[in-house]
Amino acid sequence: MPSSGSSFENVWDALEDNLAQAQTIKLRSSLMIALEKHIQRQGWTQTEVASRLGVSQPRLSDLLRGKINRFALDTLVNMAVAAGVHVELQVMEAA
Repeated sequence: MPSSGSSFENVWDALEDNLAQAQTIKLRSSLMIALEKHIQRQGWTQTEVASRLGVSQPRLSDLLRGKINRFALDTLVNMAVAAGVHVELQVMEAA
């Protein structure tokens, strides 16, 4: 874990020693939050959402409870697209 005197852009950078892993977690987190907000805006029931995403209700529950370690990045992208969320990745040079 990074030293306590360090400053970080976000919590994931503080929790992960590996910068690549921290980036992956940030992307997964962003997708999970976007999916949850989209689901709430649509007013869908959990049954409707599970059907749209092609997952079981317990799997959907994991998503809505933020169990980030249970979801790979590609799985979340597939779920977002199935829900009707536009997903776009922006790549920039490191500062």
